[in-house]
Amino acid sequence: MKTLKFYIQKAYKEKWAIGQINFSDWSQVRGIVQAAQNLKSPVILGTSEGESKFVGLQEAVAMRNAMRKKYSLPIFLNLDHGKTADYLKEAILAGYDMVHFDGSKLPLDENILISKKVVAFAKNKGVVVEGEVGRFGTDASRLYTEKFEINEENLTKIDEATKYVKAAKVNLLAVSIGNFHGLDVSGVSPKLRLKHLQEIQKAIGIPVVLHGGSGIRPEDIKEGIACGISKININTEVRLAFSQALRKTLEANKSEITPYKYLNESIAAAQAVVEEKMKEFGSENKI
Repeated sequence: MKTLKFYIQKAYKEKWAIGQINFSDWSQVRGIVQAAQNLKSPVILGTSEGESKFVGLQEAVAMRNAMRKKYSLPIFLNLDHGKTADYLKEAILAGYDMVHFDGSKLPLDENILISKKVVAFAKNKGVVVEGEVGRFGTDASRLYTEKFEINEENLTKIDEATKYVKAAKVNLLAVSIGNFHGLDVSGVSPKLRLKHLQEIQKAIGIPVVLHGGSGIRPEDIKEGIACGISKININTEVRLAFSQALRKTLEANKSEITPYKYLNESIAAAQAVVEEKMKEFGSENKI
């Protein structure tokens, strides 16, 4: 099977994006992988630090391995928003294909220093590393009850991104261009700063990652991919579809106590969202 690095470079050159879909339990993985199988799409399973601690690093790797073996699909696993080099090393040793060091709240030089350590350790294991410069303004996937406003000061600065990529030598860079984690009350995220993205891409010359992909306008997704976005992270929309379906099923079947009987609708709901996103990202039939 071809590596994750191969698929990221393929997406970068051919102007499509590979989706990272976060999960926190086995039933979500089933829906995600079924979507990948139906559309013949590569996929990255993602776990944040919190999700990985709930699932377990080794358990997450075992899920990926089981699905990879069963379906013969390019299914990869990323540790999303890792805050320390030590935890990322644990994920790498457990068998993750990729790690994301989020040093966005650190001074740039400290972010670079820790990122270089992660890159050096990951390189020996053949693991892809994603870095981050700029802030998304949120620290968790959630639904906002008021219109979310972007702080322009948090956007990725071109000079800082250039310095970071040159020094840290990461494989991909997560950027802040008007995106944020979660969904605001409108259900649609603010319009991406695509001109700013073009300038960042021209300066750094490596694949860009869009975090907070839930709620982004399809036209922004399309233009963003044309400007170098090669990986897009989705969490909130899948969580929302899964949880809404589960609440509906439980309400309609209050006497049912067998989990597998009331999880099928949630799995299908998650799968539907993932299939929609894969088509939007252009990853269909890219295996």
